[in-house]
Amino acid sequence: MKLIAHRGNINGPNHELENNPEYIDIAISNGFDVEIDVRNVDGDFYLGHDNSQYLVSISWLEERKDNLWIHCKDLKSLEIFSNSSEDFNYFWHQEDDFTLTSKNYIWTYPGKPYTMKSIIVMPELIDDLEYKNFKSLNCYGVCSDYVS
Repeated sequence: MKLIAHRGNINGPNHELENNPEYIDIAISNGFDVEIDVRNVDGDFYLGHDNSQYLVSISWLEERKDNLWIHCKDLKSLEIFSNSSEDFNYFWHQEDDFTLTSKNYIWTYPGKPYTMKSIIVMPELIDDLEYKNFKSLNCYGVCSDYVS
């Protein structure tokens, strides 16, 4: 099962460090993939959930692309990644039940039905014993603040 650190979190939410490039690198060095929030402002890429916090280069993204699940937070980012010759794994969603990533995985909102191609998002939000032991779920992966 693929374990994806939500915004770099591996041992619970840390709002001060989420989407920080150094924090993301720590999660990757611990063997996890990472979901990041990306937006494009005037041609530059920034990480940050609610605003543009951390400037990163396209080369920074390219070097980590095998471990990143890129949540495009704006249309420009989505357009740039969709036109890239690099093999980025990206998607856009808000509160949709399901979203298909660019690599054909089903990004699945908490508590919704799932398949072997699903990434179950934030299982810790679901009050169900099955989700509490998420590493035993029959899906492709889990995106959580508690992957460790």
